[in-house]
Order: sequence, then C-alpha cells, then structure tokens
Amino acid sequence: MSSYAGRHAELYDLFYADKPYAEEAAFVHRCLNKFGASPAREILELACGTGRHAFEFEKYGYTITAIDDSPDMLQVARERAAQTGSKVVFNRGDMRALKLAPAEYDAVICLFDSIGYLETNEAVAEVFAGVRRSLRPNGLFLFEFWHAPAMLNYYSPVRVRRWNTPNNEVVRISETTLDRKNQLADVSYTVYELNKNGTYSTFCEKQTNRFFFPEEMRTLISGAGFEMLKLYAGFQEDESIDANTWHLVALARKGQESR
Repeated sequence: MSSYAGRHAELYDLFYADKPYAEEAAFVHRCLNKFGASPAREILELACGTGRHAFEFEKYGYTITAIDDSPDMLQVARERAAQTGSKVVFNRGDMRALKLAPAEYDAVICLFDSIGYLETNEAVAEVFAGVRRSLRPNGLFLFEFWHAPAMLNYYSPVRVRRWNTPNNEVVRISETTLDRKNQLADVSYTVYELNKNGTYSTFCEKQTNRFFFPEEMRTLISGAGFEMLKLYAGFQEDESIDANTWHLVALARKGQESR
C-alpha cells in the first residue's frame, strides 16, 4: 500500500492542486443517480487520501465515511474538515481488511487508481469481497484503475515537475520501471524543497501500483459477485477505450446472493 508519510502527505495537495476533484465527484454523483436502485445516501470511500473527493461528495448531501491507511494523510483531511465544518468521518483502515458492519452502505467508491495498490489477484479478491459485504442489496461499486495498454506503451521512465510557493520551489522527480509480467509500475519519488534562503530539504518514497486490462478487470469483478455495468474512458460518459486511454472508471452492482 502507499505510505504518503510525513512531508509527502503535507505536500500532496500541492502536487495535485490541478486535479479536477469537483468534476470527478459530479460524474460519480450522476452515475449513482442513474444506476442506483434507490437514491444513495451513505457512501464509503476507500483510500480517501486528504479527503478532497469526500468533501465534494458531501456537497451532494451524502453521508460519507472515508478511510485511508496513512495517518498523515488523514491528519490533513481532518484538519481541513475542522476548518470547513465538514461532517465527513475519516477513519484509518486498510481496504484489504475492511472491518465494517455488513450491508451498511449504498455505494463504495475508490478513486485515483488506488485499486492499483493491490498487487495480486488474491489481494483484489479480498478487497472486492469486503466491498461486497459492506454494500446493501443492489449497492454500487465505482472505482478507477490504470489501463494496461497505455502504461505498457506510453509510460514515462522519468518525469520532473516543479511548483513555486511563497517560500520555496518544490521539485518532484518520478522514476518509473515496469514489471511487465506482473503488470506493476515501481515508482520512486525524490522531492526537493529549495528554500529562498539557500537551504534545501529532500525526501524519497517508493510506491508500487498495478495496471489492468479491461477484460481482466471484468473477470475479477464478476468473480467477486458483482455485475459490471459500465467501463468508462475516464470521468466521462464515454465507453470508447483505446490504447491512449490512461484511466478507466468501472461501475458495478452487487449481485444477488447465490443459493
């Protein structure tokens, strides 16, 4: 799983300041309204990070429980919740071991390719089983994942990004290597904070993320007792997926219990 510890968690929202959280949440909201058997009220978000999606979902009137395995990311989320008066409940939890009451939620959501932190089919099956238990009858499961053809053909071995703040310049170097056999991307982050007084600080973190083929994901989700409803090319009502599509959004419904 991702760590996002210490300073990495504090800088997370800077790194993703241009991510369209509101637009993505609006798309999710439309999906829940369109495909839900009844209006969704209670939502569980897995791997919630600093809570940016959760706060957007809350604007639509949902009751949100959001979990993440990083205490530092949750600290950022809770501080923002306190500042804004949000009622989102943030709990620490590993999505591979969901300890929740059965049939508690109308929908479960996992965004920003966080399903990719599950490196094996066994881990995916474990999480999907926990999600299924947590959903009410006909509940919806919406999640985002990396599309294998795009990763295999177009990934960048090295990427450098820079951000200017009032006090310093932040530089992040991402170095990626692929384990093609196991469909894993090993990413090493090195971050430098170059202060205006001439000093600097740095830290490193490594993460591993899995990428999936569409038919592979269909097999995994159906094997866990879900009906795949839609597979979108990102956060838009477009099912035209090709090798240039980096992110897929899957929408599934909890199937009936086998007799």
